[in-house]
Amino acid sequence: MFLERRLSDTFKEFIASGKAGGIVLIVCTMTSLVIANSAMGATYLEMWHFRLAGLSIEHWINDALMAVFFLLIGLELERELYNGELSDLKNALLPMLAAVGGIAVPALIHLAFNGGTPMQAGAGIPMATDIAFALGVLALLGDRVPASLKIFLTALAVIDDLCAIIVIGVFYTANLSVPYLLGALAVFAGLLAMNRLMRVMALLPYLLGGALMWFLMLKSGVHATIAGVLLAFAIPYSARQDDAKSPSHRLEHALHKPVTFLILPIFALANTGIVIGAGWASELLSSNSLGIILGLVVGKPVGILLFSFAAVAFGLCRLPADIAWRHVAGAGVLGGIGFTMSIFIANLAFPGSAEVVNASKMAILLASLVAGVLGFACLKAVVNTGKPTSTSTSTS
Repeated sequence: MFLERRLSDTFKEFIASGKAGGIVLIVCTMTSLVIANSAMGATYLEMWHFRLAGLSIEHWINDALMAVFFLLIGLELERELYNGELSDLKNALLPMLAAVGGIAVPALIHLAFNGGTPMQAGAGIPMATDIAFALGVLALLGDRVPASLKIFLTALAVIDDLCAIIVIGVFYTANLSVPYLLGALAVFAGLLAMNRLMRVMALLPYLLGGALMWFLMLKSGVHATIAGVLLAFAIPYSARQDDAKSPSHRLEHALHKPVTFLILPIFALANTGIVIGAGWASELLSSNSLGIILGLVVGKPVGILLFSFAAVAFGLCRLPADIAWRHVAGAGVLGGIGFTMSIFIANLAFPGSAEVVNASKMAILLASLVAGVLGFACLKAVVNTGKPTSTSTSTS
């Protein structure tokens, strides 16, 4: 039964680190904002554009370090598909369809404001959910949060990020080089052969092959972080193995803390140096900014709740026994915390306009703050009311 399903040690660690990781991200974001708007602002912003081995520091962070973050996302998704909530189609359908709603409605809201204009490239910005922040806010509520809600939000956010990765690969690719792309895919095929045919269980060959695939993907014009996700699915993971012995599990376990406490904070420092000028208020009222803010704050909870309700109403899946619709609504509000992925996509959507990127990031930060505070308040009110009503509860 759903309530009897035990959370894996890795999942518990994921939840536990989310609270501390979210605090670190907030501190780094506030630090970056303060420095960018101080007398050292120009020097601070210029520092990220210093070139090293042909790429700027910001480029190395966004293309290389974030590939490791995407690798972790891929490993998390792989584990969910084998042993987690996504391994059972009936259970997986609820977060899957909720994620579809949480992607489609925000994108449509942004397009309603910006369709047919150069700003429509930003439609992908409000589609994403920041796993670290969303679970960090959830962790603040402690053990009062139903286990099913944690699993639902995690699965939703992972699927959400996977869809965002697909959007990046399909819609934010420029100057495609077919030979390099074919080379990257050939390396991926070789890694799959090492896994499925040769049964290579050592991690080093996969990591070396992943580095080569990353380089070829970078040269191909497809965003290099896609290599991180492909590598995750090439690394051996078997549901029949002891989880602790799986190479995929070992790498996932090793990456959690570096990603949470090093890579994402560095990303925040490099990408949230937003200069708040005299016309910041008018920038937040631009069509692009309104599309981002309303997409995250309104579109996310509406899309998640409506698609979840429709899925249950049509009998495609059922609501877990320990949560009610008010829990799903609160989780939907938390889904509006875009932050990392939204900022990442904003950089890709408007590469030639620093002003538009700056305004987009400001809208993302505001929307994520509002979604985080409202989501926490909603769920705190819900968990304080006790267990769901009789229509939603049952014993396992």
